[in-house]
Formats: sequence, C-alpha cells, structure tokens
Amino acid sequence: MRIALLFRLFLTGLAAGSTVPVSAATGSYELFELQRQISALVAGHSGEYGIAAIDLRDGYTAAVNGATPFPMASTVKLAIAAAYLTEVDQGRRSLGDMINGRTAARALEAMIVRSDNLAADQLFATLGGPAKVHQWLLSHGIRGIRVDRTIAQLLRERGHLADSKDVATPLAMVTLLKEIDGGTILSPQSRGFLLDLMRQCRTGTRRIRALLPAGTLVEDKTGTLDGISNDVGFITMPDGRRVAIAVFARGGRDRQPVIAAVSRMIYDRFTDSVRNAIAAFMRIR
Repeated sequence: MRIALLFRLFLTGLAAGSTVPVSAATGSYELFELQRQISALVAGHSGEYGIAAIDLRDGYTAAVNGATPFPMASTVKLAIAAAYLTEVDQGRRSLGDMINGRTAARALEAMIVRSDNLAADQLFATLGGPAKVHQWLLSHGIRGIRVDRTIAQLLRERGHLADSKDVATPLAMVTLLKEIDGGTILSPQSRGFLLDLMRQCRTGTRRIRALLPAGTLVEDKTGTLDGISNDVGFITMPDGRRVAIAVFARGGRDRQPVIAAVSRMIYDRFTDSVRNAIAAFMRIR
C-alpha cells in the first residue's frame, strides 16, 4: 500500500507542473514520458497549450500546464448541463420543462451537440445565472473553474486570451469530467443522457477525434473564440479503459491539428501506460 501511495503521489506531483527534468530512475515511467512528449510537441508550435488527462480507472494523471487557467469558451456548457441535470435528479426540474418554447431536453441537446449559444443562455437564466453554476461547481468541490458571464456577455466583451474571467485549469476540467463520469454528482440516467449528447458532438471533428482510430468512442465538448480552440471529453480505449482529457489552446496557429496530435499521443500512451509504469517502478524500487 505504501509503495502504491508513493507512486500515485509521484505522478500527481508531475501533473501539477509543465515540465520536470527526467532522471535515470524515473525515465521509465510511461506517464512521465507522455508528459515529456506532449511538452516537446507543443513547444514546436506557436501559442500556449494546457493539457490534462486522467485514467478514470486508476486515477493516474498526466498534465502540461495543468494548473494554468485558460479561457473555457463553450466548454463551460458542460458545467451548465451538469448543474441542470443535478436539479433534475433532485426532482426540482425535469427534461420536459419548457424553456422558451422548447423542452429542457431539446435545449440541452442544442447546447451540447451544436454548441447553441442561445440555448446555453436560456439554461443559464433558468438556473439563476452564471453565479449559480459557479456555486454549483464549488458545492461539489470543483475548484479552478470560474463561471462569470453568460455567453452573450462573453461574446460582447470579447473575453478571451488573457481574460481572467470564465477560465478553467486543465486539471480542474478533467476533475469535472471525472465527477460527471463517476456517478458522484449525476444519477446513472442523467449521466447517460449527457454522455449520449457528447457522443453526438458535431463541432469537434478536427480536434480530439481527428486522428484516433476509426470506431474509437469519443464523448466531447468543444470551445471556440477568436484565438481560442478547446476540446474536452472522454476517450474509451480498446480495453474499455476510459480517459478524461482536456486540451486548451490560445494564440498561435495550427491549434486544431495540435489538439488532434496531442489526443492521439494520449490515446497511444494510455492504452498500456499504467501497466508499464507500475512494472518499471517495481523493478527499480
């Protein structure tokens, strides 16, 4: 147990920073190598990237700039959806409630599948505004995400790049994804409903999904503003292992191809990364 704990703490410590010098003793760790490769990849491109990935089976995490806040853009819509579905689970609302002429289910579908901004703001208003969604995050112990403005306000104020509002760290975003997937904040029915919508996402074909093998299950939500390209969600590996991933990109060029390349790199490494890392650790301890 002590060995396993030390190993987990080691990987968690790596995830908080951007790059860490590789020593002979730790160079074998697959997730450490993954971080090194991601760092090298993004260093070869202009702009700034924040990346985090967590194995939802074992909790092992890899991150680059994992604690740096990045503009969320439309990835905030996952928090809006989860907050609304929590109230459905509590019996305070239903998917059949009418919201400006359409059911809540249709509004959620439009917001997640097509990234409809009007639907997002209608759901914001129903919940009581951005502050209520922010409070919902805090109530579930999710810190590192700020929800400050409606989508209309965000676009009107052109909030992006260096803005300190409506931001999330990559590690905070994968924490939200982990909570959504793990059944701790949503009922199985609400979780299934949201994941089904994410599976149908139409706006991210050139990001996380682009370079993954045909047939790979991806459930994601994109975010886009001037100079901002994001994609966050879940990748299911061939053995059934699920990985939550968040890739935020601001400035520079070729953001979408980089997101695609990073996602494929994570897919390749996470397929057997934890098994190889533990084996290496046991050999050198």
